[in-house]
Amino acid sequence: MMELQVDLGHRSYPIYIGEGLLSDAATYLERHGIGKKSTLLIVTDEAVAAAHLSTVVESLNNAGYQLVSHIVPSGEKSKSLAIFEGIITTALEGNLDRNSSVIALGGGVVGDLAGFVAATFMRGIRFIQMPTTILAHDSSVGGKVAVNHRIAKNIIGAFHQPELVLYDVDTLRTLSPREIRSGYAEMVKHGLIWDEQFVSWLDEHVDELLALDAKSLQYGLHKGCQVKSYVVSQDERENDLRAILNLGHTIGHALEAVAGYGELLHGEAISIGMVGAAKLAQRLGYSAEIEQETRKLLRKFELPTQLPEHFDTDAIMDAMAHDKKFKEGRMVFVIPTAIGKVEVNRNVSSEWVRDVIEQLKEETS
Repeated sequence: MMELQVDLGHRSYPIYIGEGLLSDAATYLERHGIGKKSTLLIVTDEAVAAAHLSTVVESLNNAGYQLVSHIVPSGEKSKSLAIFEGIITTALEGNLDRNSSVIALGGGVVGDLAGFVAATFMRGIRFIQMPTTILAHDSSVGGKVAVNHRIAKNIIGAFHQPELVLYDVDTLRTLSPREIRSGYAEMVKHGLIWDEQFVSWLDEHVDELLALDAKSLQYGLHKGCQVKSYVVSQDERENDLRAILNLGHTIGHALEAVAGYGELLHGEAISIGMVGAAKLAQRLGYSAEIEQETRKLLRKFELPTQLPEHFDTDAIMDAMAHDKKFKEGRMVFVIPTAIGKVEVNRNVSSEWVRDVIEQLKEETS
């Protein structure tokens, strides 16, 4: 097992990464002071429930924890106020109190949704992240929790840090090939924003990662979580440094909103968005090799680098105007200045962005 720490003073918490951790979930909750007198709420989705819920329930029941569960439909559309309200109802009917905790058992959607429930129920109770996707190595760390509005992604949310992250890599073996590929977009992002050597390592180990080789997988997840942990420790509420974690997300979130949170998986949208950010870098005078290397690596992971032609440019531009990173009429973008280095540019021309959206619809080598 590998362990690292998100350093936030008295609110610091560990990330555990290893095999078979869910079957021993109770031990980790006990270690971190999660009490047994108040009911725990497990939030998960249909696919994860079928594969992993019984493992967690058995561990916690055997240790004397009281549990209620709420299962939501799989997919991004569950990050809605309607689903949120249903979970709150389950929490009330299950007699959760201020000493209760919420367990997020699932990928990024479940983590964001369950975390938002924990952040708002009785003005905030504890929660535990148990990610079950590669993508969630990013979203489970850092305390950003939210639901979507039909116009904008993650626009209704809060900062609410978990007590711990329990990352059982065995759960990743139940993912579809598409979900596996999508998850690596965030791992690539962590390299592109912070660590050129990690980018090179990813390039050299694509085959092993796509095959879920245990050694390579744990190393990659640890490195990705390490980058995220360091950035969050320096800037918890995205006042400055943490904004770099949004590489590819300004365009990516807009694509998800326009697609109705269904056609593109999150990692697929972010992959296209990172190519768009690299194109903007050229407009700002940075090397064309940044886009070439970004596109090359993403394609090795079989991720999309081109925008489907049927996506409406005006609709994408409108969606970006509702993004949290849109300030005072100007677009804020994370711009790659080299492989492993980025800058936050708060004055990107909307005309440039429109041109880049159109370029993304054209296949280039």
